[in-house]
Amino acid sequence: MPVDAIVIETLSPEAASNAIPALVEILRDSVANGASVGFMAWNTPEDYRGFWTGVIDEVGAGRTVLLIARLAGEIVGTAQLQLIGKPNQPHRAEIAKVLVHSCARRQGLGEKLMRAAEDAARQAGRTLLVLDTDEAGAARRLYGRLGWTEVGTIPRFALMPDGRDCGSTFFYKAIG
Repeated sequence: MPVDAIVIETLSPEAASNAIPALVEILRDSVANGASVGFMAWNTPEDYRGFWTGVIDEVGAGRTVLLIARLAGEIVGTAQLQLIGKPNQPHRAEIAKVLVHSCARRQGLGEKLMRAAEDAARQAGRTLLVLDTDEAGAARRLYGRLGWTEVGTIPRFALMPDGRDCGSTFFYKAIG
């Protein structure tokens, strides 16, 4: 599928509520395929639904920008830009939950989501972005290719869905 068939959208709280079934499926698929994204293999679709409901609350409060990627009209990817609200960090944001359904990987969705998140950060007046990822995951290569600076890895920072230890590698990017 050509890269121009990928459409990135920023969701309002209402649109995000309508997208919950697709977002739940993307998260379920990511965990089922071994992604260390805050959930374990035993988590249920109801747990994922609760997570997305919380994200929608953050979108409504203006603290999170929720992006989705559509391919052939279907929602197959997502990313979040979390706007840091601390008085001493008005310049900073965090990128979280960059997820692409396994049926749509290796087609440029992750890159387009990251570029859209960076654009949203600029529009919000943020000039420093941070993120972390599984030390062994494919996303690590993506972030390096997109000009992010790797800071280092904290061993045993989280767990994989099957309970194994997982180190997290931290990145930052200054944007203008």
